[in-house]
Amino acid sequence: MYKIAVAGPIPKDTIITYKGEVIEKYGCVTHPVIALAKLLNSEGQVIPITHIHQKDKKIIEEVFEPYKNIDVSGIYDHHDKGTAIELKFLDQNNRLEKQLSKMHPITIEDVKPFLDADAFVFVPITDFEISLETLKFLKENSEGMIIFDAHGPTTFVNEKGARLRRYWNDRDEWFPYIDVLKMNLEESQCCWFDRPYETFDEASYDENNLDHLDEFAAYVLDKGVSVLYVTLDSRGALIYSKDGDGMDKQMVKSVPVKHVIDTTGCGDSFAGGLAYGFTVYGDIIKAAQYANVLGALRTQGKTFDVFKSKEETDQIIEKNYS
Repeated sequence: MYKIAVAGPIPKDTIITYKGEVIEKYGCVTHPVIALAKLLNSEGQVIPITHIHQKDKKIIEEVFEPYKNIDVSGIYDHHDKGTAIELKFLDQNNRLEKQLSKMHPITIEDVKPFLDADAFVFVPITDFEISLETLKFLKENSEGMIIFDAHGPTTFVNEKGARLRRYWNDRDEWFPYIDVLKMNLEESQCCWFDRPYETFDEASYDENNLDHLDEFAAYVLDKGVSVLYVTLDSRGALIYSKDGDGMDKQMVKSVPVKHVIDTTGCGDSFAGGLAYGFTVYGDIIKAAQYANVLGALRTQGKTFDVFKSKEETDQIIEKNYS
């Protein structure tokens, strides 16, 4: 039996799409957890690890109830501190974010019951949600792979509740405790700088500028990360890994999507796909293929029905990557 833990918030999201539609749902961790539950089915277990408001516990457990291989014992409400987010999309990929409440950080005590997991997927959405001490503890006490999404440490909340980009100034303290690091292009720019900064100038972001990536990837791998994935939206994902004394670079194309309905949770779903590929196949390319498929599927609807069984998912992989 495989076992994958997914740690991060389960925010109550109010989403205003770029077409003006309003969607309310519980997001972030729920996406990779349900996607993984469908992929693993009877072959494995998925454990969400999170802190929520007490008033949300029954509803969240009902979301997971149809999936018998989801262990909800890592959903904690004793602090009564969960996350609520408002997301207003300007187009398919860009959005304004407002944080309405903050979850209690995930600590060592929260992960202790699950040290036998094959992989730990961390999908923080803000910089305070995951403790560095938690990663250090897992490195020392578990053999599980640590897959980490850089969205959290490159995002902060200002005094008005606006969620903004920031530079990951203490990145070097984190990298030795991360096996697989996942980020998008903008987040990579928040990690590559020549001196400490505060707020990232989002107006300067250029989605066509990839010039820094090779040098940045070499730096990341030198600091202890084994594999770096940089997602490039519809172009696919770049993969950097160690190759003897050098570095290997590969591109895995995206899965084409004709009509995008909702992109919320795409990055979280991608991280879940990485966890499945590494846990079941131990292969960096296979992991990227599953990640791309789950990210693409997430855009196809407003509910969790977008995620497919392993057989159906493998058919999509075969169609796109054979």
